[in-house]
Amino acid sequence: MTSKKTMILTADDDPQLLRLVSRNLEFDGYEVITARDGQEALTMIEANHPDLILLDVMMPKMDGLAVCQYVREFSAVPIIIVTARGQDSDKVKGLDLGADDYLTKPFSIEELLARVRAVLRRTQFMSNEQTHAVRTIAKIGELTIDYAQRKVLMEEKEVILTPTEYRILAYLAQNAGRVITQDLLLEHVWGSEYTGESHMLQVNVNRLRRKIEPDPTHPSYILTKIGIGYQFVTNPT
Repeated sequence: MTSKKTMILTADDDPQLLRLVSRNLEFDGYEVITARDGQEALTMIEANHPDLILLDVMMPKMDGLAVCQYVREFSAVPIIIVTARGQDSDKVKGLDLGADDYLTKPFSIEELLARVRAVLRRTQFMSNEQTHAVRTIAKIGELTIDYAQRKVLMEEKEVILTPTEYRILAYLAQNAGRVITQDLLLEHVWGSEYTGESHMLQVNVNRLRRKIEPDPTHPSYILTKIGIGYQFVTNPT
């Protein structure tokens, strides 16, 4: 029996780029479905449940940021947003809305494939961590982390996290009391090739805080150690 291929949805209104990306992803062994606008992308996501989504920001009918925001209301599927060079605000907004990674146009096929593999690798790591979890449940204050089920509760209500948010939280919580440097956290969550991309980490930590902190502006669980990194406290106040 052949194993099921990883399905990737790629959405872009540039037909030539869409064909180029699709062919190279297929050549690399992925099953690819495509969309040429945001509304079509949403329809295909809901119908096909892809394993990863590549979203161009500038699309007709509904832009990629709006699609990302909508998808995050019902799914934690990994999302890579594609932005034009110089559009750093779109990049940050996409990450803030729940995207897991980004690509900047123009990009090489090698860079595209590397980003796709990195995001899928992180997703696979999460599955492995779930299977081989040593500590089953950790309870810190009102926060409960079920490592075996990969589930997070705040005051006994489930908190829906993206794969990236969960990996950040789990790694910090498993090292509670220690100060974890930004580069170490980036390497563990994203991979060694992301070392130095502190803005990506900061955006994700801020988004995570909005989900688990009673007051995100004065965090009780994840503290910033200026110039160093982050610390998950053992006795939140």
